[in-house]
Amino acid sequence: MSVLGVYGVSRAASLIYYGLHTMQHRGQEGCGIVSVDAEGKMHRHRGKGLVSEVFNESKMSELSGSMAIGHVLYTGAASRSIDNIQPLFFHHGSGDFAVANNGNIVNAKQLRDALESKGSLFHSMTDSELLAHLIKKESSEEPRINSIISALNMLEGAFAFLIMTKNRIYACRDRYGLHPLSIGRLGEGYVVASESCAFDTMGAEFLRDIEPGEIVTIDHKGLRSSFYTEQTFRKMCAMEYIYFARPDSDIEGCNVHAYRKESGRRLYKESPVEADIVIGVPDSSLSAAQGYSEASGLPCEMGLIKNKYVGRTFIQPSQELRELGVKMKLSAVRSIVSGKRVVMVDDSIVRGTTSRRIVDLLRSAGATEVHVRIASPTMTHPCFYGVDTSTLDELMLANHSVEEACHLIGADSLAFLSYDATLHSASGRCDMCLACFNGEYPTPLYQKVEDANK
Repeated sequence: MSVLGVYGVSRAASLIYYGLHTMQHRGQEGCGIVSVDAEGKMHRHRGKGLVSEVFNESKMSELSGSMAIGHVLYTGAASRSIDNIQPLFFHHGSGDFAVANNGNIVNAKQLRDALESKGSLFHSMTDSELLAHLIKKESSEEPRINSIISALNMLEGAFAFLIMTKNRIYACRDRYGLHPLSIGRLGEGYVVASESCAFDTMGAEFLRDIEPGEIVTIDHKGLRSSFYTEQTFRKMCAMEYIYFARPDSDIEGCNVHAYRKESGRRLYKESPVEADIVIGVPDSSLSAAQGYSEASGLPCEMGLIKNKYVGRTFIQPSQELRELGVKMKLSAVRSIVSGKRVVMVDDSIVRGTTSRRIVDLLRSAGATEVHVRIASPTMTHPCFYGVDTSTLDELMLANHSVEEACHLIGADSLAFLSYDATLHSASGRCDMCLACFNGEYPTPLYQKVEDANK
């Protein structure tokens, strides 16, 4: 998922459209935009599918105004209803507002149960609706920032919320800093985005990251900062660097391409192997393959070609679609890999489906050996913060040793990056969330672990 906001720029929704295109890799199941016109009235359009499928010239013409927020959806099969496509739009006596979020609240069930027992009705499964109910329960006579602070303090987990009223945008980041959220300057206005790569597309200049626990208010007065808590941490999700973010994005001062390239260098130092060529699995592993190649002295070749019109298989909502997507997504270049000992560098192994299919592709194309090198540690624990790996049964390395996994995917050898190398590949970082690799969750989890073991 990703969020995007624009304040104080004419035709804001059009800029949101192009920015969402740039962040389409973060979600492909649905998208939406809410804009505010000159009279303060909100307009929304949302739908299932890609940005280019949901929006056309007619729909965009209805989204007038100089302020807007947008969202692209990545979700599991249980949440593919139109009701869950954000931003969500709410009417309230204190003023209409819209909400979008990137992340996952781990105490959502407890809060929903408490609200429903008091008469609240929910129309979606989103954390954005949960936040809206919490805000609405506060007094409408006090400044909205106070009710937002009160609501955020009830939430536990990962979030990057954008809340838009008729006058301003509030950008809120969780106390752990689990997902990125940045601010850019565009003319006399501002842009807020889940990834900084959107700024280049929109013509905005990067200003800074929103801090963990921070609420940035954007309105005619400019930018104002407040914190909903003093207890903050820097636990950026490692998978943002490893897989989710685009290589041209910078996350808390570290370029994603530079991180992946360094992880590839460290991967070779930890797990060298005799081979003829190195290939990366497009697209998120190409940088790591380049680093492995430079450290090993082996040539980095384009041994796999990606069909650009097929989405990312990891974020497909079902196993059946993931397997079909792998078949459609990649093809091996026979003239490059035939007769070669190949080092195949990939970013991670989750369910093992993709790795097994790619090893088969390379062998069918004539590779004599396929050595798989993974630029992250073994994924052995579910993620509860926004990555769709919520049960242990889904994780190959939670149920098999490295040796067993090597046999299951059909590789000649298999090795993973260490925890230390994963952390230290990011220049200047001293900590991040590695919970899906080591089980050390930065937040309380409530009933989540019990559910994951079922």
